[in-house]
Amino acid sequence: MKHFGEWLAQQRSKVLVGVQRATPDDGASGGSETGGGDPVGDTPPAGEVPPPAATPKGPRNPWLPGGDSPTPPRLSASIDDIFRPKRNGSGGGSGGGPGRGGPNNPLGNIRIPQRADGKSWLPLIIAGVALAWVMSTSFHQLPNNEQGVVTTFGKYDRIIGPGASMTLPWPIQEVKTADVTSIHAATIPDTEAEKLMLTSDQNLVNLSYLVRWSIRDLKLYTFQLDDPDTTVKEVTEAAMRASVADVKLDDVMNGTGRAEITHNVAQRTQAILDAYHSGIVIQGVDIKKADPPAKVNEAFQQVSAAQQDAAGYVSGAQAYAQKKVAAAQADAAAFDKVYAQYKLAPEVTRRRMYYETMERVLSGNDKVLVSGNTTSYLPLPEVKRAAQANANPNGDIVVSGQTGQGK
Repeated sequence: MKHFGEWLAQQRSKVLVGVQRATPDDGASGGSETGGGDPVGDTPPAGEVPPPAATPKGPRNPWLPGGDSPTPPRLSASIDDIFRPKRNGSGGGSGGGPGRGGPNNPLGNIRIPQRADGKSWLPLIIAGVALAWVMSTSFHQLPNNEQGVVTTFGKYDRIIGPGASMTLPWPIQEVKTADVTSIHAATIPDTEAEKLMLTSDQNLVNLSYLVRWSIRDLKLYTFQLDDPDTTVKEVTEAAMRASVADVKLDDVMNGTGRAEITHNVAQRTQAILDAYHSGIVIQGVDIKKADPPAKVNEAFQQVSAAQQDAAGYVSGAQAYAQKKVAAAQADAAAFDKVYAQYKLAPEVTRRRMYYETMERVLSGNDKVLVSGNTTSYLPLPEVKRAAQANANPNGDIVVSGQTGQGK
């Protein structure tokens, strides 16, 4: 504590000495409290020793130097005078120091040029900037496919359509535009990851589908949903899972039930979005891919190949059956025609049918059966076969060793 007290006294002395150097002497200001010039009665006569200064009574000022040092001059009563920088010091000021406007500070020498009449350009520059800001944030030109939502300090005000419109400048009013006529499309899933869904027969199918939608009410679209794109994807996925759970795997894989699935998904998605007051209308849903899970994809391919082979065999059998049925129907039609003729002339028709049948049966038979006495006859079959075997280039036929000209 003793060393600390000595150090504090030294620091206090240094501060007072600095203040005395910075503050002018009271006597230099001229005059005493009673008037200017030489004061009467204050200066002792020549040859006399001035009496010692009276010791002030009361507590001693702790900020004054101790010991027998003479009484310091009166300090300034203003705190600004104490901390005011000296003219020749390094603090700057209006002189030529390194402060503002000094030769060592180039930024202090920058000045805005004046107009011909001596006035500053600054007001005109400010007015030009303000006018450009008002023009750029107050006038709006929208294309035919866009609409804008006008908000006043963040609160909904109105909807502006295509063409030129005017609002209050920003930040009083703000316009947010959106395309309300184009069709937006979102693919689910948007990556190569699997999207497995459960069918009614407890099988899994990997689906990839596309949903198309557009904006119906821009006000609801802007203020009711935080992220409309994500909301549409999530609602469509929930509707797709509910619709796939109502059908079998074969209906999804073969495409027979896809039309019904997409129709149900669009209706369910629209109902949920209407309940959210989203301002979105669903234009349609399309299934792009329906595959089995990757782990059982090979087995599904084998089953699919077997099903295709079975379908090919069934198609071949059906074609053969149709051919046989057509032939039978043709025979039946021919018999109906013969029967119609038989009813007109039964005896004649019976004989004609008998002759045609016998001709058809015996046309390839070489033996001839006769009844009664046997008479000589020409063996026409043998002659025919010999003629075919012994036919020469001239067309002659050899019969029983004799040559005859063929006719």
